[in-house]
Amino acid sequence: MRKIPAALAILGLAAVGLAGCSLPAASDCPRPDGGGDALELIEVTGPTDAAPEVDIYTPFTASETEFADVEQGDGEVPITTGDQLVVLDLSLYAGETGDQLVSTGYDGDLSQPLPLAQWTESVPALDDALQCASEGSRVVVAVGPDDIEEAAAASVGLAEGDSAVVVVDVRKVYRAAADGTLQFNSGMGLPAVVRAPDGHPGVVIPDGEAPTELVVQTLKKGDGPVVEADSIVRAHILAVSWDDKEQLNSTWETAPQSIPLTGDPVLADVLVGQTVGSQVMAVVPAELGGTEQATVFVFDILGLDAAAPAQ
Repeated sequence: MRKIPAALAILGLAAVGLAGCSLPAASDCPRPDGGGDALELIEVTGPTDAAPEVDIYTPFTASETEFADVEQGDGEVPITTGDQLVVLDLSLYAGETGDQLVSTGYDGDLSQPLPLAQWTESVPALDDALQCASEGSRVVVAVGPDDIEEAAAASVGLAEGDSAVVVVDVRKVYRAAADGTLQFNSGMGLPAVVRAPDGHPGVVIPDGEAPTELVVQTLKKGDGPVVEADSIVRAHILAVSWDDKEQLNSTWETAPQSIPLTGDPVLADVLVGQTVGSQVMAVVPAELGGTEQATVFVFDILGLDAAAPAQ
């Protein structure tokens, strides 16, 4: 992991941290109503595992963005923040002509998740349109001229002032943070983990000597798939040194990290057998980690990455 400057004081986070927090499940995150008359001029058909068939009554205009679910997915993880990793397939059509201007591959590749914010940076309308959408959803979006970034519109050949139609298939949604059930652990002589409302953890390390053997505690127990020895884990990671209590690394200020477990016996000991949605604390002694002092890690297991397709 890349070493970065501490973005917050660990004890400062503890002051605002919570003993636990509950992140929304799909059933607790109702889809907003974004429907309107413009959507009646768009017909979307075809199976959701392939590119859609889209018919648009042209010339099509939308004074403001409207959206609706063509298919509502049954995934358990809703999209709630722009920081969440997602895999999307997307097709964009010019409102004036109905011509398709851009499309993703629709090739089943789930190995390249991106933060939702990378999509909404170009098409801000997707922020509202995908709120609380889950895996398996197909969403049609009538995009008003003010809801697509000007440079992005020009780059795909959308004329200034034109409306657009976007069809989005939500292929995969990663958790924003560990959302499992809090577990009881005997914490005598071990660090305490506190959490901000968005799940961002902080670590309070006690005075005293670090353990001389690897310690692993499941702090939250998720109900997702089990991590296997050959899994590629996608996780947020916080690392804090034991003796000087300094933050060494944090993916919370950047993006979750993809972690292959093969070839790393320490990571395998920590994560194999855990479940997606879990939060796990590990204290790795200096000798075992090859460092000058023991390190405390907090892993939020957000999902399992798919292997890249064979070339």
